[in-house]
Amino acid sequence: MLTRIDHIGIACFDLDRTVEFYRATYGFEVFHSEVNEEQGVREAMLKINDTGDGGASYLQLLEPTREDSTVAKWLAKNGEGVHHIAFGTTDVDGEAADIRSKGVRVLYDEPRIGSMGSRITFLHPKDCGGVLTELVTSAAPQEH
Repeated sequence: MLTRIDHIGIACFDLDRTVEFYRATYGFEVFHSEVNEEQGVREAMLKINDTGDGGASYLQLLEPTREDSTVAKWLAKNGEGVHHIAFGTTDVDGEAADIRSKGVRVLYDEPRIGSMGSRITFLHPKDCGGVLTELVTSAAPQEH
């Protein structure tokens, strides 16, 4: 079962400048930052609020670290903006299998490690109304 909007991913050319915009404009602060070498991105998670299921909702700002990354290719084609939406679930494996059984392409055979140690997979945007969709099972709660 999907329990919340986990995050909205926003692709950007300059992570520091984009973080400063969200801080100065909305008062959002960086909750977590990391470099994901596998996906070729530097990212910042800005916590928006806690949710009733023990999770939280975030903005995930993504800056590519190499030209061959998916985010770099997306930026070259589309420019800065909303890249994907992620839904939280307590069971990314089960949720992906259920959605796959409905004819939606799941991009990873097995979930991968995402931000803050979460387990993630993506759904093909052509099967989701043009929206790249991520499924996320959060790791144990972290304090930052």
